[in-house]
Amino acid sequence: MSRRLENLLGALAVGLFDAITSAVETTTGHAGAMGAALATLAQEPGLGIEQLRVPLGRTQSATVRVVDQLVADGYAERRPGRDQRSIAVFLTATGAEAAARVLASREQALSDAVSPLTHGERKALTGALEKVLAQITSDRAHADLICRLCDLAACPQSVCPVDLAAGATQDQPAEGVMRP
Repeated sequence: MSRRLENLLGALAVGLFDAITSAVETTTGHAGAMGAALATLAQEPGLGIEQLRVPLGRTQSATVRVVDQLVADGYAERRPGRDQRSIAVFLTATGAEAAARVLASREQALSDAVSPLTHGERKALTGALEKVLAQITSDRAHADLICRLCDLAACPQSVCPVDLAAGATQDQPAEGVMRP
């Protein structure tokens, strides 16, 4: 059996990761989790540190530092959370604009990658990707991490293979981002 498919898939994954990372970092002017934090908060306003850390794949203290940077850059503000000990993070108008640019830069990088495909090839690739994504999703936290830069409106919860796979692997409610 040839390993060519796996090799091509690995190269594609690395190439797309690099293209998305470059686009997002160029857009935000920051390396790391800043772009994912903006995208997540734009689609799920008011998350607390514990909820935000899941899709960022960061520790609680690292997530606090990301939020500190968002606030320092004028992208977000802290508001009182559900109880006295918690906070909720909301994007400012500037942050919402930056998040829109992050999502647009990601979409452009991906659109460029699939531009040579015909309609039939796109449909076939969509089906194949749905199967692969369902296969690699291990649990809710992993699903939130996989989808940290996703446009949730483009792939609603009812048809998201990552979200559906996470629901099938876990009977308890999600700790992280709730999908629309």
